[in-house]
Amino acid sequence: MYNGPAKTVYITTWKNRTSQLQLNTQIYQSLLGWFQRSSAIRIVRSKEDADLILGGEIVSIDIPSLSYGENNITREVNLNLRVRYVLKDLKTGTILFQMPSEQRTEEYVVTNDNTRDAANESVALATILDELSQDIYTRTLTVLPKE
Repeated sequence: MYNGPAKTVYITTWKNRTSQLQLNTQIYQSLLGWFQRSSAIRIVRSKEDADLILGGEIVSIDIPSLSYGENNITREVNLNLRVRYVLKDLKTGTILFQMPSEQRTEEYVVTNDNTRDAANESVALATILDELSQDIYTRTLTVLPKE
């Protein structure tokens, strides 16, 4: 838990280099949910009002097959999401942390013959986004000065 001085964070809309529509919005909402858990950190809507800025980019999303069943029908799939992000102190210009390339993977089961299972894929993506957001939030709390 962070118990230092109150901080304001501006979370940018991440650039989405994939064809997955609204993925940047999903990441933003997930990050927002995690950062709102702290009473010492307040999310602001403008960069000018912020102590810190968190920005990122969705580099790619891939869904290669993992295993096959009878008649070469895909049964399990790994969803891979590659991102990069940075947290910067706007007052000092110091980069508090950055991740130039991070890949997250979540496996899901395909229930229909050789077709992507949208419901299971959606759950896998939501899991990745939640875990990524939690890690970014936790890391942010650990790098903030404890004055």
